[in-house]
Amino acid sequence: MEEIEILSWLTLDAIKNTSEVLETIGDLQIGHCKYIFCKVEDDYLELFYSDSVSNYLRRYESKEEFETALEKRKEEEGEGFVKNGPVFEEDSFRDEAKEEEEEEYDIGDDSEKF
Repeated sequence: MEEIEILSWLTLDAIKNTSEVLETIGDLQIGHCKYIFCKVEDDYLELFYSDSVSNYLRRYESKEEFETALEKRKEEEGEGFVKNGPVFEEDSFRDEAKEEEEEEYDIGDDSEKF
């Protein structure tokens, strides 16, 4: 395992956005940290976000080492903070809101009614 300290959440977000997110543990709105386990090509990564200690990126040598770390984090944080569901990007919510707004103000041809 290799570990690199990351100073900015923006850097972690950039890595996350280019990877396949496999699992998310924790929540920064409820707790003080969040772990994102992801895969970029053949590399298994752990992205650690924190509002109280240093952020980091860990690269695991093998899938087995990665899975062991994932299970360890689940035990540490508890199963209640594990998110397996689909990851939604912020833009998808904007698109839905825009569609709803367009439907709300849909102006049809009412000339026949008058």
